Amino acid sequence: MKEKKDKKKQLVKKTLIGGQALMEGVLMRGRTAEAMAVRTPDGGIALQTRRLSSKGGRYRCIPILRGVVSFVVSLVSGMKSLFASAKVSGEEEETPGGGAMFFAAFVGVLLAVGLFILLPSFLTSLIEKAVALSPLVSGLIEGGIRIVLFIGYLLLVSCLKDIRRTFMYHGAEHRTINCYEKGLDMTVENVQKCSTRHNRCGTTFLFLVVIISILTFALTNWLLSLTGLEIMGNAFVKMGVRLALLPIVAGVSYEVLRFLAWLPDNWFVNALRAPGLALQRLTTYPPDDSMAEVALKSFLAVLEMDENPDVKEVKFFERPFEELKKELTEKLAAAGKDAKDFDCILADILSLKRGQLFKVTKLSADDCRKLTNCVRRRASGEPLDYVLGHTEFFGVDLKVGRGVLCPRPETELLVEKAVEYLNGRNLKTLDLCTGSGCIAAALKSRGANVFASDIDDAALKTARENLTKLGVEVIKSDMLDGVGGGYELIVSNPPYIKSKDLASLSEEVKNEPLVALDGGEDGLDFYLKIADGLKGVLANGGALFMEIGYDIGESAAEIFRPLFESVRLEKDYSDLDRFLICTGYVGGEKKEIGE
Repeated sequence: MKEKKDKKKQLVKKTLIGGQALMEGVLMRGRTAEAMAVRTPDGGIALQTRRLSSKGGRYRCIPILRGVVSFVVSLVSGMKSLFASAKVSGEEEETPGGGAMFFAAFVGVLLAVGLFILLPSFLTSLIEKAVALSPLVSGLIEGGIRIVLFIGYLLLVSCLKDIRRTFMYHGAEHRTINCYEKGLDMTVENVQKCSTRHNRCGTTFLFLVVIISILTFALTNWLLSLTGLEIMGNAFVKMGVRLALLPIVAGVSYEVLRFLAWLPDNWFVNALRAPGLALQRLTTYPPDDSMAEVALKSFLAVLEMDENPDVKEVKFFERPFEELKKELTEKLAAAGKDAKDFDCILADILSLKRGQLFKVTKLSADDCRKLTNCVRRRASGEPLDYVLGHTEFFGVDLKVGRGVLCPRPETELLVEKAVEYLNGRNLKTLDLCTGSGCIAAALKSRGANVFASDIDDAALKTARENLTKLGVEVIKSDMLDGVGGGYELIVSNPPYIKSKDLASLSEEVKNEPLVALDGGEDGLDFYLKIADGLKGVLANGGALFMEIGYDIGESAAEIFRPLFESVRLEKDYSDLDRFLICTGYVGGEKKEIGE
């Protein structure tokens, strides 16, 4: 047993592995390789590894310089890894682009400079105006303010849910490294027994940066004051001096951290380490088992690559196409979805027709990620149109998404009937309760003079994206109130499902906005509103074409029979009452339709 532990300790000295918490993941870096493991939205773990370049390693032998270079390299690499993990762990439509992420990072750096350098300097200058201070004391006060701001900042951000989860992954990273350095078997159970604090933590490094910067800036203030030059009173000079000294501060902090980690455990060394370890309480939290599993996967991947130079690099989601296809189609089948949905998603991602998919033999890592994420969403019950983000309706490609109903074949049949009624006539037409704008877009594609209206802001946003480019005016209105008048044809697919039937809808339909489905207790609420609002909106002799629930046909027809010369029910593809066709409106101003 003792020999096994001694052997493990020797290996630890050879293989020093560090890490970084990511968004829903952990990065581990060894001597020759690094690995990122990230928890994906479907509960799996995505892994990416890469070999580290052996070039430019001479700087590692030069004290101070190696700390500066390591800090800059780690900062750049860490930000890239953080962005990559956000892309893998987040929903496709919720993930910002690379440009937005780097802009956010740039703003973050500016805020950090302002908060931890400019603000302490400004507050100290206010104190100096009230109380005469020596340059050395002034520098120490400024440093004290910096410490308070630093600790306050950590306390504040740790209250944010996403940041706290990242700090939990930070804890998983530490526990995994501690487990290895203790010589324990690398299992989730053993990892969870270890401490969330570690001597080589970046939090301790930042604490050392703050402390050493206090001493360095205070000493610099004092030394410059001895020259007799009145330069330190200039805010720009003070800022320039601090920025110029930052690399040195980072380099010295690195050497101190390295030295403290190297020293053997005893009461004196532990006392020196104590402040940094205490501060880690704010940036590391106990992880759950799933987080420990992610950290362990990343660590073992790095360990394997350090020990075996023949191990190949892997990229996120990069897998043999046939293997991935089999897994994803089985996932869809297990969720009760049609296998053809896989083809639809793949064709959309690759901008191919389904008949061309036989040519596909491999996918890029990015396409694999998109495909995996889309299939996961589809298997969870999200409508295919939402997953794709668009759909074809009556030959028109439309954007769709959460907030609007997915256009259905029955509604295409309603459009066919409206087009037949128009028969090329340029009648003023209204698409009432437009939703995605599908009816208006279809009628416009057939040359109709069409307007569209809705009350829901999400629906109006989607409708405008689909219709404005087609030259269709989109109106915000509460049913017919506010749409104007003189319409010769109104086409509508209003909510018509009885409230008591909403609970029995399929899980897929429940993903759609129920407000666009709920027609009230008897399914007739919106038909009554339409009937009450027609006067002054629909021209005398005009027509009203509506989609209805299969079980409310006669009740709906009775509402409109007093208002039209002809009211008839027509059936859908399943031979169910689905459409109410009303022609010859008798309640409006006298006008010959089409004049």
